[in-house]
Amino acid sequence: MTTSAPAARPRIFYGWYMVGGGVVGSFVAVGAGFASMSVFLSPVTQDMGWTVAAFTIATAGANAVNGMSGVIVGPLVDRHGPRPLMLVGAVALAAAMFLTSQVTALWQFIVLQAFGVGLGMALVGPLVVNIALSKWFVLGRGWAIALGSTGISFAGVFVPFAMTRVVDGLGWREGYQILGVAVLLLALPTALIMRRQPEDYGQLPDGRTEGGAGVSAADTEALNLDRLNSYTRSEALRTRAFYLLTLSFAFFGAAAFTLLIHGIPFVTEAGFTRTEAALAVGVAGVGNFAAKILWGWALGRWHPRILWAMCYALLCIGSVLQLVAGGLGLLMLMHVAFFLWGLGFGGGVPLGEFIWAKYFGRVHIGAVRSVGMPAGILFGAAGPLVASLLFDASGSYLAAWVLMIALYCLGAAAVLTSREPPQKVTAAQLAAMAPPAPAPVAAVVPAPTAAAVPASPVATPPAAAAPALATPGAALTHGGLSLWDGNRDGVTPPVNGAAAPTRSAAR
Repeated sequence: MTTSAPAARPRIFYGWYMVGGGVVGSFVAVGAGFASMSVFLSPVTQDMGWTVAAFTIATAGANAVNGMSGVIVGPLVDRHGPRPLMLVGAVALAAAMFLTSQVTALWQFIVLQAFGVGLGMALVGPLVVNIALSKWFVLGRGWAIALGSTGISFAGVFVPFAMTRVVDGLGWREGYQILGVAVLLLALPTALIMRRQPEDYGQLPDGRTEGGAGVSAADTEALNLDRLNSYTRSEALRTRAFYLLTLSFAFFGAAAFTLLIHGIPFVTEAGFTRTEAALAVGVAGVGNFAAKILWGWALGRWHPRILWAMCYALLCIGSVLQLVAGGLGLLMLMHVAFFLWGLGFGGGVPLGEFIWAKYFGRVHIGAVRSVGMPAGILFGAAGPLVASLLFDASGSYLAAWVLMIALYCLGAAAVLTSREPPQKVTAAQLAAMAPPAPAPVAAVVPAPTAAAVPASPVATPPAAAAPALATPGAALTHGGLSLWDGNRDGVTPPVNGAAAPTRSAAR
């Protein structure tokens, strides 16, 4: 690593470029994955003679690989940043799209969806970009993640409608090929602008600089507390909050992924056309987009635990109205139902990522967040599969939708009973760690002449020891508390205004 003097603070904080990259990365992963699956379900199964359950096994496999790989991907983001992972993921996802267009057997489709699409989504999508955004922002984390996750909303609005026109007009094989081209054109350039964390470039989260003008004492305290109270993976696994959040998101994944995959078939089974069904799912994307503004604003005012429960309430109301609209054949009510569902679903990413970072800090958020992902993704894989089996057995989506509503209620109960883990360092302890002000230097008084006053030895006070800078491998402690370990935490915190080695942001 080459070192250089810290550069002048840029006019635009680089974290906002990361937010833009998050928008595109999330759009690509969700658009090529979840948002397009329901578009392909009926054409592929009808053309190949497969059952709905067989198709869903492939998508469930993609979800499973996506979740299980998170255990490895999260720590890799902590260590290497998102850029190399997104480059690999873009190539894997595009290759899976092209190869899927050539399948002739079910096993080929399952393998490509599970390992190509699943791994590609894990490396390009929300897990990677949101871990990176959590490192670049602390004070503005709510807005940053909310804006970055608008890519999910855009995918929900545009992909189902656009790909329905493509698949119905050209065919499902051509549809997969077009998705492959889009992945390469969008994801590869985006990966090149992604960076690991602001400390690598002589900055602090939110564009702050150590001792910089305009940085309030409250902001500095919030940044330091977030860093010092970050939990490692092993520490997080010993907390009750970790398991309650994991369970809540598992229920969310099982129910939400069911609609993402079965949304268009659900509407068409109610007697509407595929175009009308795609439009209804697109309306959910509009609600999803509006949710980013709503929840981004709300995060600065209420605890994310309460907001997350409100999301579950919207998901329940939307799902109930979908059943009512389908039974009565009311397309307008169906649009209202999908919009409300989209408002709830749209809070899932910003509120979910925010609450994980708020509970466990940002330093090890990749390792902590990723170890909780497999349960959520596996539940997400099982939900659509169970819905398929229920549909094949009964010829109706009623039982599947009732199950979704029950899972939303259980998820709300889990998150409402969770509480933040205890702080390692309180604000009072942090204030006590501040170095004491230097002792005033006594004024020098001209001495009388040597003849008048005999010389006498004057004790010179010992010079105060200079505070040692934190270095990689060193441990920072206070009052017996282990606050920072250079080997364990991997990032050297600036101490007393000293900046850590920096790299040029152009690298």
